[in-house]
Amino acid sequence: MSKGTASGKPAIRESRASRTAVMALMLLLTIYFVLPIYFLIVAATKPQGDLASTNGLAFSHFNLFSNLHTLFTRSDGIFLKWALNSVIYAVLGAAVGTLISGLCGYALAKFRFRGREFLFSVVLGGVLVPTTALALPLFLLFSATGIVNTYFAVFLPSIVSPFGVYLARIFAAAAVPEEILESARLDGAGEFRTFFSVSSRLMAPSLVTIFLFQFVAIWNNFFLPMVMLQKESLFPVTLGLYEWNGQTARAPLLQESVITGSLVSIVPVIVVFILLQRFWRTGLASGALK
Repeated sequence: MSKGTASGKPAIRESRASRTAVMALMLLLTIYFVLPIYFLIVAATKPQGDLASTNGLAFSHFNLFSNLHTLFTRSDGIFLKWALNSVIYAVLGAAVGTLISGLCGYALAKFRFRGREFLFSVVLGGVLVPTTALALPLFLLFSATGIVNTYFAVFLPSIVSPFGVYLARIFAAAAVPEEILESARLDGAGEFRTFFSVSSRLMAPSLVTIFLFQFVAIWNNFFLPMVMLQKESLFPVTLGLYEWNGQTARAPLLQESVITGSLVSIVPVIVVFILLQRFWRTGLASGALK
């Protein structure tokens, strides 16, 4: 072994090379993910005439405020209605879905009953089923019950999350000690009070994660509303922008509103992520101390 090798210099060179490779990969991934957002921001600031006549990555005439005014006033302000529908679907659906997933996962992790593992296997099987495969059976079921073309047709499927149940069970099994549950029960707390006053606090990072996953999935959901809804007043943002985009061949000026609306539609997701990320940092810090 050479002196340089014994002194550890090759290891340093390998470490620097690996760090450089990792940083280069992270830079490429950052560009890959940020470039579409940058393109969307640039396009949303342009008037309709500049969309095809100028470089897609270069700013031209700053027309963002006029584009926003056109977006929010077009068709009697229907975009605001779509945005409100998306907020209702995503916020309520994610909140109720998180509660159901947390309760189910907690029960599967902490209660002993016959068929528990089989039930959990069924939940895991539900994770593997694509949501698009369930759209037609749900449509037939909701048609028979008369709730197609209503808010419930989109809301009810949104509150079921097999992955959320799986995540809640894994986290509850690791983060909620049996000793704390026994102490709460000895103090006279019922199971629901124990969950909401003790277990839910310990499960907060996983519940926030489930909420964010549900929120993003419902906010970006397109196929289910397209199958279930015919009334334009019930459309979420995704379906509404799709309908506008399909009309750009007849009305080219709609392209400006589609691009600006797409930019506006990603703002709530970014805001929710920024507001909730502190819960992840808190959870990670607590885990490190344990």
